[in-house]
Amino acid sequence: MASLTAQAREARNGIHPTKDELIKTVVALLDHLTLDEITSEKVLEISGISRGSLYHHFQDFAELLELAQVRRFSNYVDNSIAVLTEVLTSVETREELVKKLTEVAKVFQTPNLANSRIERLTAISKVMHNPRMAAVLGNEQERLTETIADLYRDLQARGLGNPALQPRTAAVLFQAYSLGRAVDDFTVTHINQENWLYAISLTVEHIFFPDLSSRS
Repeated sequence: MASLTAQAREARNGIHPTKDELIKTVVALLDHLTLDEITSEKVLEISGISRGSLYHHFQDFAELLELAQVRRFSNYVDNSIAVLTEVLTSVETREELVKKLTEVAKVFQTPNLANSRIERLTAISKVMHNPRMAAVLGNEQERLTETIADLYRDLQARGLGNPALQPRTAAVLFQAYSLGRAVDDFTVTHINQENWLYAISLTVEHIFFPDLSSRS
């Protein structure tokens, strides 16, 4: 189940090098600046691209910011798909599956990734009143959800997944608790990390991959 990176897909679809360079410039700036702090002047200065070229490739500066957010979102999708595909296609037993997914949770649910979770939520929040961004971001979200659903469907076929749980439901639930950690990321008092991981392990063990042998 190979997955093209965001840039590889765009290159395949014929994205112009100038347009790609402008997007990459904003993507890099978002590592240390907020959207409000990024100006067209700064982007043009760093990229060395003219203002005329910018507005040749984008309807407005806002579209460039939107596509940069989508590119960063896509990078997260690509990374998530790569990790989950490696884990979920390599396991042979339920016990191994539960153990590996718990280990994955330790990486993806670390407090150090709070900014990443908030950034993804920020991008998602912008689609409500922005059909232009909703279209492109929706495609990336659909790609992630369907890939996880396909992986879960395969696990069900192998007798590991919960047969009562529809694959897309499992995919959305998995993302919901992963991204849902953000509700604690910006509060004054934070949840205990070990207890959070314990709650995730219970979800993995009893909802996604219950012991089906006890039901026979």
